[in-house]
Amino acid sequence: MATQALVARILAAGDGPSAIDALHDDATIEAAATPLSVADAARLVGLSAHTLRYYEQEGLVRPARNGAGHREYAASDLRRLVFLTRMRLSGMTMTDLKRYIALVEQGPRTVPERRRIMLEQRDRIARQIRELGLALETTEHKIRVYDGHPEG
Repeated sequence: MATQALVARILAAGDGPSAIDALHDDATIEAAATPLSVADAARLVGLSAHTLRYYEQEGLVRPARNGAGHREYAASDLRRLVFLTRMRLSGMTMTDLKRYIALVEQGPRTVPERRRIMLEQRDRIARQIRELGLALETTEHKIRVYDGHPEG
């Protein structure tokens, strides 16, 4: 599967196991997949080219450069961008992301600390979900009140 098709599959899958499987399934990527320009990569992952350059400046992604010096995003870069996007959406700070990516780049010996970071992030996400659930209940209550059914 070419890089574009992989990213389309990841984005179409939305949430759930299929998106995660697509994100991590290296077997679905052809060795000859054509790298993407910054504009194409940005469009596929739903970020601006400016954001991709910012992530590069911050050391979160390191796309290769072609002979002309233009960025070329490989499938592994796109998977990293999807991960970064999901973590930012969940509220992970840039400081935590930079620490996590630095650990990834140090190799397998850092797995215990990376796991700890992900456990902490999971706890933050679970708390956010509970808080959003309460906000949704409050919103639904107000809608019932405005519909003339304060107790229903």
